[in-house]
Amino acid sequence: MSREILEAMHALAREKGIEPEKLMLALEDALLSAYKKQPGSAKYARVEMDRETADFRVIELIIPERLEAHLIVETIDEGTVVDPETGELREPEEPEIDPAKFEEYRDQISEQDVTPDDFGRIAAQTAKQVILQRIREAERDMMFEEYRDRVGELITGIVQQSDSRYTLVQLRERVEALLPKSEQVEGERYDHSQRIKAVIKEVSPSTKGPSIIVSRRDPELIKKLFELEVPEIADGLVEIANVAREPGYRSKIAVVSNTDGVDPVGACVGPRGSRVRMVVSELRGEKIDIIPFNDEPARFVAKALSPARVREVLVDDEAKQATVIVPDDQLSLAIGREGQNARLAARLTGWRVDIRSETEFAAEEAEHGYEEEEVQGRCAAVLSNGRRCPNASLPGSRYCGLDTHQALANIDGDRVADLSPANGQAEAEAEESVVETVQEPEAVEGQTEVQEPAAVEEQTP
Repeated sequence: MSREILEAMHALAREKGIEPEKLMLALEDALLSAYKKQPGSAKYARVEMDRETADFRVIELIIPERLEAHLIVETIDEGTVVDPETGELREPEEPEIDPAKFEEYRDQISEQDVTPDDFGRIAAQTAKQVILQRIREAERDMMFEEYRDRVGELITGIVQQSDSRYTLVQLRERVEALLPKSEQVEGERYDHSQRIKAVIKEVSPSTKGPSIIVSRRDPELIKKLFELEVPEIADGLVEIANVAREPGYRSKIAVVSNTDGVDPVGACVGPRGSRVRMVVSELRGEKIDIIPFNDEPARFVAKALSPARVREVLVDDEAKQATVIVPDDQLSLAIGREGQNARLAARLTGWRVDIRSETEFAAEEAEHGYEEEEVQGRCAAVLSNGRRCPNASLPGSRYCGLDTHQALANIDGDRVADLSPANGQAEAEAEESVVETVQEPEAVEGQTEVQEPAAVEEQTP
C-alpha cells in the first residue's frame, strides 16, 4: 500500500481530532471487510498493517473443527437474548466468533498468508465505506464524552426549529439539543434563530450521536444565571443555599455569605438592581425574591414569606411545622395568589407553613386556650401575653440573651410579669426585642425583588 494513504490517514486524524491508532484499526477492519468481498476468501482471517511502511498482510486462521464448534457454542451462549414479543430465549441467526477469542487459543490455530494481489473496485469502495463509518462513530463518541460530564451546566444555543412536541437548539456545529415540551416554560415562545440559555438535563448515547436534553424549567437554571451575573457567587464568597421555583411566575432563592463583610442579598441584587434585573430579563420577567438564609427556623420562615410582614412565628421542631401570625392586612399578601407565596416559602425552607391572621389566631386562642409545648433549647421565659419566648436559650442557661429574661434565674417562676415593678420598663423593652428577633425590619427585603409597584397588587387575591 502506498505511504500516501498512510499520510492521508494521519492528516484525517489531525483534522477530526481522532487518535491515529483508531483510524489505523479502522483501516485494518476496512481491508478485512474488503477481503471478505473477494470470491473464495477465507472464513476466518485478520489483517496486519505495518504502522511505518503501510504494508499489510491478510492472514488466514486455520481453526480445528472441534475448537471452532466450541467457540461457536460459547458465542451462542453469550449472544442469547430474550425475544421481546414471545418472552422466549432467542439465539443469534449467524453467530460471529469474537476475534479476541482467537488470541486465547492462538497456540491451537495455524496461520497462512493469503494477501491478494488486487482488491478491485468493489473491495476499495467497501473499504472506503467502513473507514467513513468508523470516523462517524469516533466523532459521536467524542461528542458524547464531551457532554456526558456537563449535566447541570449552563449552555447557550440558537433555536433551529420549534413545534408542539419539542424545540431543536443548536449548541455548536453538528451538535444539537432537544428542549422538550415538559422542560419548556409555559407562555414562552422560541422563535427561529433566537438565542436562549438553558441547563443540560440529560445526556445519553444514540446512533446519531449524543442525545442532549436541555431544560428551561429546572431550578438549577436560576443558580447558573446568578453565578454568571454575580462575581461573588462565582468566587464562592456567596452561596445559593436553596431555590424554590414556579417557572414563569415567581422564584425564591436563599443566599448565605461565606465571608464576613459581604452582604449576600446586596451582592445578588447589584447596584440599582442591575444584576437581578439581568436574570429576570433572561427568564422573561419571572419575579425573583432573594432571601437571606438563617439557621434559626423561625426567622428563616418569616423572611421566606417576603414581601409580607410577619408578626410572630411558632415552630414545632418535631413535626417541622411553623405557624405564622401576620397582621390582618398582610394575610392575602403572605398567602399570595392561589397560595403561591406560601407554597414557595414552604419549599424553600423545607417546613410546613400554616399562616394565620392576628384576629383569627386571637379568636382561636380565646376559644381553645393556649398551651405552650416544652421545646428543647428554647428560652423558658413567659411573656405578659402568656406566650413562651420564641428565642433560643443560651448555652448552659434556660433563658435567651435578653437581660430581663436572664434576671428570671434569680426568682421563682418563669413569668416576666413576676419581676419587680422597677423592671416594668425593662419588661416592655424585652417583649419588643422578642418581636424583633422574629420579625426584623423589612428594609433589606424591600430590595430583594426587582419589580414594579403593581407586583404587590398582583399577589392580592
